[in-house]
Amino acid sequence: MKNLKLLLTLLFMTSVFLLAACGSNEAEKPAQTKEKDVKTEDTSYTVQHAMGETTLDKTPERVVILTNEGTEALLSMGVTPVGAVQSWTGDPWYDHIAKDMKDVQVVGVESQVNVEAIAALKPDLIIGNKMRQENIYEQLTAIAPTVFAETLRGDWQENFKLYAKALNRQEKGQEVLKQYEERIADLKGELGDKLSMKVSMVRFMTGDVRIYHKDTFSGVILDQLGFARPESQNVNDFAERNVTKERMPAMDGDILFYFTYDTGDGGATQLEKEWTEDPLFKNLEVSKQGNVHKVDDTTWNTAGGVIAANLMLDDIEKIFIK
Repeated sequence: MKNLKLLLTLLFMTSVFLLAACGSNEAEKPAQTKEKDVKTEDTSYTVQHAMGETTLDKTPERVVILTNEGTEALLSMGVTPVGAVQSWTGDPWYDHIAKDMKDVQVVGVESQVNVEAIAALKPDLIIGNKMRQENIYEQLTAIAPTVFAETLRGDWQENFKLYAKALNRQEKGQEVLKQYEERIADLKGELGDKLSMKVSMVRFMTGDVRIYHKDTFSGVILDQLGFARPESQNVNDFAERNVTKERMPAMDGDILFYFTYDTGDGGATQLEKEWTEDPLFKNLEVSKQGNVHKVDDTTWNTAGGVIAANLMLDDIEKIFIK
């Protein structure tokens, strides 16, 4: 009898152990299933641009920029590129951005990009321009996601918005543009009646004198402020090029700004001297009134970005509001 009771007890304990084990396995299954169902957050986004559309997996950390105005856009949004094209003048950067570009690698110039140098930097985003680099777009896309702006004419703000989207920094980009727009509005109010002055713009280059129209970097800013322009300059195109001295009267206005692009050979500076000392130039009404001002070519024309735009506003404030 005792043996029978012992056998029954052992059978009962074995059954309880087996049931407990089965229950434990069942309890683990939901946890295993739940773990498999966990999904990582999708951080990808798509950018429409001049060459089509480009998808980036996440916010880029290593950016190469292939235009001067694009470099200024990145810096203003707190992004230091790993590589950038050299400034048109500067060794290798414009003075007004040099301190922020100390560790940035040069990858050629806008018109002649060094593709091998870009690849060596292992970027996760390349920003370029169709007008400058369309012929190497496919090479660049083989290195990293690539976004191209359409043009490099006067309205830098359109390119800026594209760059902000490509960098996934649209909120910061809107903040930078808002600050600029508020400054334009404030300065416009301060200028008042002075906005009726007809502003003339001239550029001296080696072998070329140009009268600048409205579709230029400085022309757009003058238009945003509301300045008047001489009739022959009040047109929505780039510039009258290869101007001869017979066209010098077209430079006249209530105030004249000129800037000189000298590449180091002294040719443009010599041309500037020849023209500004010519009796025809001195006979312009604007010259006789003492309203001719030489301004920095980098700030008023060549750099073409948001930092230069604000520096140009500084110049206008100094000249018109004393």
